[in-house]
Amino acid sequence: KTRKALAELSKIYWRPVFAFICRQGHSVPDAQDLTQDFFVMVLKGRLLQHADRNRGRFRSIVLKALKDFLRDAAEKRHARKRGGDVQFVSWDEWMAEAPSRLWIPTKESESWSPERIFDVRWAATVVERALRRLGDECEKRGRRRVFDVLSVCLTGERENVSCARFSKTLGLSEVATKSLVHRLRERYRALVREEVARTVEKTDEIEDELRYLCSVLSAER
Repeated sequence: KTRKALAELSKIYWRPVFAFICRQGHSVPDAQDLTQDFFVMVLKGRLLQHADRNRGRFRSIVLKALKDFLRDAAEKRHARKRGGDVQFVSWDEWMAEAPSRLWIPTKESESWSPERIFDVRWAATVVERALRRLGDECEKRGRRRVFDVLSVCLTGERENVSCARFSKTLGLSEVATKSLVHRLRERYRALVREEVARTVEKTDEIEDELRYLCSVLSAER
């Protein structure tokens, strides 16, 4: 059970960890190798071995462990070890599975600190996972087209959303379209909450992490 939970957390934190390592000046190939090595350590249970879960969110614990890992890696620089019997998602498979929908301004992000890059990529991954789950749910109910058309209402600038235009595209009344948008937003919020809940240990931490996620995304726009 612990290994499965760590594997799930690794998927959530893969992109932010990779982005942090790149921002530290590593090349893309080196960052890919270091990212995989870091998560091999996570899946072997070493990340939490000395972590005090009462001294911060898991997000903060991952970031501190990553900094320690990079410091150790810089000192050692020996031949990589692949992780033995650890089953891991390859870099190409993960990137193909989880392209980020969150637009991050290239020019502005060049001046961001590694810590901010980490947080933005973490937030992007959380909301992307929620969106993917919502899309899968809609597809199972035969409503994939509805999701594809209306998902912009969940992630885009809502001032530019036109229910009249979407109604015409879907062949529905404007009232029916607004109702669908409302239900999608409600379900989307619930799924984001579930994804955030995966990254904390205590239920009373969920609201704080949700607020932090919203603040990260608001600052990024």
